[in-house]
This record gives sequence, structure tokens and C-alpha cells, in this order.
Amino acid sequence: MIQTAEYDLTRLFDAPRELVWAAWTEPERFSRWFGPASLATPVGRITLDARPGGIWRTTLVGDEGFEVTMDGTYREVVAPERLVFTTGDPDAPGDGPASVVTIRLTEVDGRTEMRFHQYGVNTDQEHAEQAKAGWLEFFDRLAEHVAPARLA
Repeated sequence: MIQTAEYDLTRLFDAPRELVWAAWTEPERFSRWFGPASLATPVGRITLDARPGGIWRTTLVGDEGFEVTMDGTYREVVAPERLVFTTGDPDAPGDGPASVVTIRLTEVDGRTEMRFHQYGVNTDQEHAEQAKAGWLEFFDRLAEHVAPARLA
């Protein structure tokens, strides 16, 4: 039986929308915030072909040779406001978890509101809560990356 779970997160970044968009779509920026702080995301191990049907892939690297690769396909790319991508293959997930992520970026008085929605296939509520906690940590790192001090 396929289990599904979904959740929404909303975050306000003190940065222009184009910068937040760039953080999602440019490997040099993506490498600075994607993943937990305990792992590195080497820019040379990132592919972000941000177009419908394009592939995204990143490998997170830790101590003692630990590596985990995450990937999926872009479904919608409307710069700088909407990004829809998969993790894994939600249309044919096999036994593993897969999901569809939708990101909407809206300008709010020079800042950016990000609405994040994740719908998971083969995902129980516990896995969804772990994913949500992971994204919250990633978004803290994203907020630091796009903070005004970084622009100086």
C-alpha cells in the first residue's frame, strides 16, 4: 500500500526574490545552503538543469567517505517565482520514498516570501516529519546565505 504525506512551510527571507531564486538554481549558491550543516555539498557534485524535464542532482558528503545522492526532475520552472521538482520518481517510486516539491516565491516589500509544499509518495508521517525538520534546517542556512551581510 502506498502511503502519502504532505506539508507546507512558509518562510520570509530578507533578500530580493531574484537572489532566493538564484540560490535554488545556481550550483555555486545551492552548494552553500543545501543539506544539513554536518555535511558538505560540493559544487562539483551538483547538477541543476532548471528547465521542464531537466535533471537536478546533488551529492552530500560527510566524514569517513559518507555520501548520499539526491536527485529528481524539474516539472515547472517559471523564473523567478515558481519551481516544481521531484525527488526520486513519484510516478514509479518502487519501494523508496519519492515526492513532488512546489516552491512559490513572492516579493513582499523588498523581501521574499517562500511557500514550500512537499507531497510524498511511499512516505509515512514519521518520514514526512523528518523531511520537514531537514528542510527547516536547510532554510535556516538559506536565510544566512541570502542575508544582507552576504551581499556587501
